[in-house]
Amino acid sequence: MANGRGPREARRASDRGHYGRLNRERVLASALALVDREGLSALSMRRLGTELGVEAMALYRYAASKDALLDGLVEALYLELEERLAADADEDPDWRAGLHRIARSTYAVCLTHPRAVPLLATRLLAVPLARRPAAVLRDHERVLTLLRGAGFDTSAAADVFRAFTAWLLGYVSVELRPTVDNPDETDPAFRLGLHRLSAKELPMLRETAAALAEQGGPQALAAGLDALLDSFTNGSSPAASG
Repeated sequence: MANGRGPREARRASDRGHYGRLNRERVLASALALVDREGLSALSMRRLGTELGVEAMALYRYAASKDALLDGLVEALYLELEERLAADADEDPDWRAGLHRIARSTYAVCLTHPRAVPLLATRLLAVPLARRPAAVLRDHERVLTLLRGAGFDTSAAADVFRAFTAWLLGYVSVELRPTVDNPDETDPAFRLGLHRLSAKELPMLRETAAALAEQGGPQALAAGLDALLDSFTNGSSPAASG
């Protein structure tokens, strides 16, 4: 060819968009911002390309598929977690304090990006351990390092790791479940849509709905985590209890 480029290079979609040439960090940041505004259903390669001012094909250099893009959003969430942990660093944390710090920072990230939180379940259910984003694996390593340093053996550390992860992600999922039926209503009962719940068949749910609509916040997260960890240590260090 006259310009010296081969046909494949000539056909490549340009990745120079609204803000100059793209990189993976910019693509993922824009994807997360789009999900924050409009939800996961709004995310597509074409829509993201429009946001960035490039053809959709240009994005495949940074995410090879829609699933890879979703995995990238999980990566972005865990990278933000790392930033929060670095800002709240403790040079020599007690293992329980370290787990609380991870839980508190994870909770904060999830509340900042609630519409992306479902990916923490759906993508991690779909992706084998060794193929998870590096930031996710570093989080796993961080938790296990605290547990092994506290004296838990391999088997016990795995048990606590599973319980900690289940509690943390489960708590966040419950916190972020929508409970308001009609946000324009001022009457609490109609705001929650209690008229849609049968008083005969669901009396306990109707009675508890208002309390369920309130977030437990970081205080309830911490209390539940302490109760969970106590069940593994009986309130003492793992080394002493062993």
